[in-house]
Amino acid sequence: MANEKEIEAVGKILVDSQQPLKARFRALFTLRNLGGSMAIDWISKAFTDDSALLKHELAYCLGQMQDEYAIPSLISVLENTKQEPMVRHEAGEALGAIGNPKVLNVLKRYSEDPVIEVAETCQLAVKRIEWLISSEEKGSDDNPYMSVDPAPPAMERSIPKLRAKLLDESLPLFERYRAMFALRNLGTEEAVLALAEGLQCGSALFRHEIGYVLGQMQHEASVPQLSAALGRHEENAMVRHECAEALGAIGKEPCLQALRDYLGDSERVVHESCEVALDMYEYENSGQFQYADGLARVQEA
Repeated sequence: MANEKEIEAVGKILVDSQQPLKARFRALFTLRNLGGSMAIDWISKAFTDDSALLKHELAYCLGQMQDEYAIPSLISVLENTKQEPMVRHEAGEALGAIGNPKVLNVLKRYSEDPVIEVAETCQLAVKRIEWLISSEEKGSDDNPYMSVDPAPPAMERSIPKLRAKLLDESLPLFERYRAMFALRNLGTEEAVLALAEGLQCGSALFRHEIGYVLGQMQHEASVPQLSAALGRHEENAMVRHECAEALGAIGKEPCLQALRDYLGDSERVVHESCEVALDMYEYENSGQFQYADGLARVQEA
C-alpha cells in the first residue's frame, strides 16, 4: 500500500507540464491503480492542463475507478464549456461508469448539450444508470477485459443479428452499443470485421467507441480499417485518436508504421496519441513497465 509521500511523488509528475507526456501517462495509470481519495485529488488537479488527450484520459481513469469521491470533479469538468468536447464527453461517460443515480439530473441536463458528442454521451450514461436500476438481467456479462463500459452487452449471440443491429442507425444508440459490446465479447474474426464496419457510421461518438473496442480486442483483422480512419484528416479528431490507440494496442509492424506516419500530424490530440501509443508498445514489449490498463485498456480476467 503506497503511503502519502509516494502518492504525492507520483502526483507531482502527473501535474508537471514540463515532464514528457509519456511519463505523465505512466504516473496517471499508477495513481489509477493505487486508488483512494488522495490519488483522485491528484488526478483531478491535472484537469487544468492544456493537453486534451491527457485530460480525456484523466476522466476515463476516474470513471474506471468507480469511486464516488470523484463525482464532484467530473461534474465540474462536464459543466465547463471551456473544456474540449472530448474531455467533457469522457467526464459524462465516467459519471455513467460510476453509476450513482444522484447524477441523473446533471446527465439529463447535458443530454441536450449543443455539442453532439457530449449530448449523446450523457444520453448513454442516463440509459446505463437506468438499466442498472431496473435491469432483470443477472449474472456475468462475459466481459474478458474487466472494463466498465457505457452499455451492457446484448444477450444475443448471433453475429449477423448483432451486426445488423450495430449498423442500424435508426435504432437508439444505447441498443447499438449493446450490440457492439456483445460482438466484442464474442471476440472472433467475424465479430471484428462486423465491428470495423461501424467506422463508417454517422455518429462520431459511435465511431470513436468502435475504435476503443477494436483496441481492446487487439485483432489484426481490423488494422486496415483502423489505419484508414487514422489517415482521414477530415475525420473527427476524437475518432482518429482512438484508432491510433487501437493500433498501438495491436502493435504489429503495419500499425507501428501508421503511428510513425502521423507523429507529425497537425491535430495535437492525434500526434500525441501516436506518441503515447508508440511508447506504450515499446514498454509493454521491453519488460520494464506495464501500462496495466493504459491506452489499450486491455486487462484480461
